[in-house]
Amino acid sequence: METAMEKDLRQTASYAAVEDHLRKLHEPAFGRPHALREPQVTADGRRAVVTGAVFDRLDGTPRTALYTCRDGRFEPLSAGPASAQGAVFSPDGDTLAFLSDRGSPRRFQLHLMRADRFGEAVAAPAVPGSVEYAHWSPDGRRILLGVADLGADLAGGQGSATVSAATGSAGSESAASGLAATGPAAWQPLVETGEEQGRRGLWLYTPDTGDLRRLSPEGLNCWEAGWCGDGRVTAVTSPGADEDSWYGAGLTLLDAADGSCRELFRAEAQLGVAKGSPDGGTAAVVRAVCSDRWLVAGDLVLIDTATGATRTVDTEGTDVTGLQWLGPERLGYLGQRGLDSVAGIVDVATGHVREVFSTALACGGATFFPAGSFTADGRVLTVQESYELPQRLVLTDGRTDDVLASVAHPGTDYLRSIGGTARRVVWAAPDGLEIEGVLCTPEGDGPFPLVVNIHGGPVWAFRETWSMNYPWVPLLVSRGYAVLNPNPRGSAGRGQDFAGRVVGDMGGADSADLLSGIDHLVASGFVDPARVGLIGGSYGGFMSAWLVTQDPRFAAAVPISPVTDWYSQSLTSNIGEWGNSFLKADLTQPDSTAFSRSPVFHAHRARTPCLVVAGAKDRCTPPGQAREFHQALRARGVESTLVIYPEEGHGVRAFPAVTDFLTRAVDWFERHMPARA
Repeated sequence: METAMEKDLRQTASYAAVEDHLRKLHEPAFGRPHALREPQVTADGRRAVVTGAVFDRLDGTPRTALYTCRDGRFEPLSAGPASAQGAVFSPDGDTLAFLSDRGSPRRFQLHLMRADRFGEAVAAPAVPGSVEYAHWSPDGRRILLGVADLGADLAGGQGSATVSAATGSAGSESAASGLAATGPAAWQPLVETGEEQGRRGLWLYTPDTGDLRRLSPEGLNCWEAGWCGDGRVTAVTSPGADEDSWYGAGLTLLDAADGSCRELFRAEAQLGVAKGSPDGGTAAVVRAVCSDRWLVAGDLVLIDTATGATRTVDTEGTDVTGLQWLGPERLGYLGQRGLDSVAGIVDVATGHVREVFSTALACGGATFFPAGSFTADGRVLTVQESYELPQRLVLTDGRTDDVLASVAHPGTDYLRSIGGTARRVVWAAPDGLEIEGVLCTPEGDGPFPLVVNIHGGPVWAFRETWSMNYPWVPLLVSRGYAVLNPNPRGSAGRGQDFAGRVVGDMGGADSADLLSGIDHLVASGFVDPARVGLIGGSYGGFMSAWLVTQDPRFAAAVPISPVTDWYSQSLTSNIGEWGNSFLKADLTQPDSTAFSRSPVFHAHRARTPCLVVAGAKDRCTPPGQAREFHQALRARGVESTLVIYPEEGHGVRAFPAVTDFLTRAVDWFERHMPARA
C-alpha cells in the first residue's frame, strides 16, 4: 500500500532528526570556514591564503571568505556579510588581488590588499558583469580579469542557472535584492529569441595607473584564460557563448596590446586549464574527454607559440587537473591517478617529470579535482582530507607536511563518531576491466543494506574525501547503511581511454560496472541482496533512473537532477548538443540511442519505488526530465514521488531545502529497505 509523502515535513520527527544532525555538524563552526578551496601561496612560501565557505546560520548558501594562517589557526582576511574568493598573490608577493561582492550581492569585482599588512581592501574600477577569476601578469604590472556578462550560463557543477544581476554566480532573483525597483516586474514573461543572453570576455587592469580596458574582441567568447608572457594571453575560446559551445572551443593567443588573436591549438576532445609560460614561448593546456565545463582532467599538452608544434607530456598515468608555471622551463601540475592525488613538476626542455607527492589523501579542497599552489622551490600548498580526516591546509615538499591549520571542531568530531569508516574496493567488470571505488560502512560485519552513490559527469571521479562530498553519505552510514561510491568506466583518473569508453555507450558497459560491484559485495556476504538502493545526481541521476529499468533487484532509488528522455533533453537543456554527441544519438532515426538509452521509454520494466528530485531553475537537466520519469512510472503502477525545489538549480544546495531533501531521501530508503529490519 503506497503511503503519500507529505509536502511539509517541518513538523515531523524525521525532519527534526535530520535538522538536529545538521546543527550538530555545522553550528560549532558558525562564523568559521568549513569547506576550503583555492589555496594560494607566495613564491617564497611565507604567506598563504585560502577561500573558505562560511555558515553564519543554516539558511541559504554559505558566504565565502578569505583566510590566512597564524599560530595554527585560520585568521580571516575578509568579513561578512559580503563574500570574497579567488585570491591571487602578485609575483613579488606584496599584493593580494581577490574578488568580492561587497558592492552588489554576488556580483564579484576586483579588490586589492597589501600582503605585508593585511587589512582594508581597495576596490578596483568596476567592470560590467561579474568577475570570475583574476591573474597577475608575470611582471606584476597588470591583472587579467575573466568577466561573465549578466545572463551568461553557469556550468552544471556551479549549479546551472545563469549569472544574474541578483546573484552574480549562484542562481535566483528576488525582490529582497533590491532589483524589484529597477528590474523586470514579476508578471513579465521570459522571452527567448535564440540570441545569446550573456558572453564571457577578458579585461585588463593596471593598478599603478588605474587603467581598465576590455581586451577580448566582440564575437569571441573567452571561457578561461591565462597570461603567456607579459604581452600575450592564451584563452579557451569559441564564437558562441551558449554552454554547448564550450565543447568545441579551441585555444587562442591574444595580443595584450590590441586584442588581435590567432588560433593556437584545437583538438577533438575538450580543452581547459590554459596557462602560458612567463617568457611567452610555451602554452600549456589540458586536453580531455569532458562532460562538464570546469571538470577537466586529462593529458598535458605543450604548444610552441612560435611554431605551433605540440607535444604531450607523459605524467605517468596522472590525469592533469591543475597547472602553474614556476619559471620558463618548469611547470607544476596536479592531478588524479586512480583514487590518488598527485603533484609533480615538468622540466619543459626535457619532458622529465619529478613527482612531488602521490597520496591516498584527497588534495585540493572543495573542488571536483586535485588543486594546489606551488612555491618557487617546488613545495605545494594544498588542502588535505579523507573520509575521516577534516580538511587541513598543508604546505608539503612530499616528504614533510607542514600543517598550517585545520577546520576540525566539535562538529567534525561528531560526524566522525557516527559516519563509520571508508576503504578502497576493487572488482572486475564482466569484460575483465578493473573497477574501483570507495566503500563507506557502519560498525559491524553485515550483511548491510547497500546504497550505491553514483557520481555525476560521467567524466568525474570519487576520491576519499570528507563525507565523500555528499552529505547523505555519512548520514546514511549513521543509520546503518553501507554506501558504495564507484568509479565506473567514463570516470576520470584512469587515462583518456578509460574516460572515453563511456562515449557512445552511456548506460551500457558502465551499468555493468556498477552491477558487478554490487554482485561482488553480495558474494562476499557483506551486502544483503534484498536491500540494495541507488542515489545520484546529474549523470548519477540518469544512471539511478536507468538502472531500475534494467534490473529488478533495487528496493529503492533516488534520482536527482536526472536525464530520463534524451529527445526532450536535447531540445530543452543548455547542453543538449553535448548529450547527442556524447551518446552518439541521431534524433531523426527511430533506432537511435536517444530512444534505446532513455529511461522513460523503458519505464514499463521498472518495479523500484523512486523518489525523483529536481530544481526548478536547472538549465542543465531541466525539471521536466524528472517529471517525465515520474509520470511514466505512475502510469505503469510503480510508486514514485516527484519533488521539485522552486529556488534550486542543478542539485539541492541551499538551506532549508537541503534539510528537507535529506529527510525525504533517508525516509525513502528507511521505508523501502530499512537498515534495521
